Amino acid sequence: MLLMEIAALDWTFPACPAPPDWLVDWDALATRFAWLRALAGVPQDAHHHAEGDVSIHTRMVVGALAADPAWRALGATERAVVFAAALLHDVAKPACTRVEVDGHITSARHARVGATMAHALLWEAVGLAEPVPLAIRLAIAGIVRHHGLPLWFWDKDDPIRAVLAASYAARLDWVALVAEADVRGRICADQADLLDRVALFRGYSHEQGCAAAPRSFASDHSRFVYFARAGGSPDYAAYDATVCEVILLSGLPGAGKDTWVREQAPDWPVISLDGLRREMGVAPTEPQGTVIHAAREQARELLRRQQSFIWNATNLTRALRGQLITLFADYGARVRIVYLDAPAAVISARNRARAHPVPEAVIRRMVAKLEVPDGTEAHSVVYLTSNALAGTS
Repeated sequence: MLLMEIAALDWTFPACPAPPDWLVDWDALATRFAWLRALAGVPQDAHHHAEGDVSIHTRMVVGALAADPAWRALGATERAVVFAAALLHDVAKPACTRVEVDGHITSARHARVGATMAHALLWEAVGLAEPVPLAIRLAIAGIVRHHGLPLWFWDKDDPIRAVLAASYAARLDWVALVAEADVRGRICADQADLLDRVALFRGYSHEQGCAAAPRSFASDHSRFVYFARAGGSPDYAAYDATVCEVILLSGLPGAGKDTWVREQAPDWPVISLDGLRREMGVAPTEPQGTVIHAAREQARELLRRQQSFIWNATNLTRALRGQLITLFADYGARVRIVYLDAPAAVISARNRARAHPVPEAVIRRMVAKLEVPDGTEAHSVVYLTSNALAGTS
């Protein structure tokens, strides 16, 4: 699990507060990051945020975090990860904020959109000196995605499921640090109640065994079944009747998917959407219905024969992967996701070298919607990073 590798990494974030004074250099941060300057002037509902706009709130949040003894007690890399997540926690509010007819100000889906934005900004190293490792990107994006969970998890239809799922995307003790700073970094009448909710979340995630690591299950199949079907118990040991394996590749064009197939599984049958497009004469910019239908029919034929195979496509969103994984699992397949990652400069160089390059504008749209897989989606998820220019996909 990549989240467990962070302590071993040597990574920092610009102007991250450090001992002995732990000061936040807001001016330096705002000068460096355009996405931080964009928060200025974005309104918030005065009932929840009487302190002012999103920029004022974010500055108060990182100040509260820097003053937190629990955050100061973390290792240097871990402090940098949590600090970056606090800076980015409302990065999507400029895009998501709406003033309703009745005057209320909302920012629906800003955490979900913000997680994708945060990952993209870190992947492109916007304002940074060098590319950010995948484990760091996922840790930060996971906190951004779930920073509001401690305040509302108990109101969800299935609080246990919500908390356990989040533990596969973020360290929940770090989520709680940002959530507490988020509450302390605002002016509102219910601040004490919100802090109690964060405390409840801390205790609950510890009770569920997922505060500092993903919740463990009896087996990978038990985990898969639990997250695939609503209403189950995380303690249930599911019987594994799988009869074959499907490897679902995921990654941007140029991440190295074709190279991985040639080097790691040369004898496996491969369903390649790029290959089918070329065979059928369908351009990537044209409607893909006929290509996807043909690919699914090939998959069904292999599944009926209980034959393992590889599905080779970008598979960038959870919704798209979910449709395919449901199909595979319905035929009794075990599913392994192999996510391939490469720095932005490597992706760009590889794409230019391809016989059939993807337009840069298309890649940028892909980056804007990319959702990196996590352990709730399949029986296993493998993350591979390539920094070399060789290899295309």
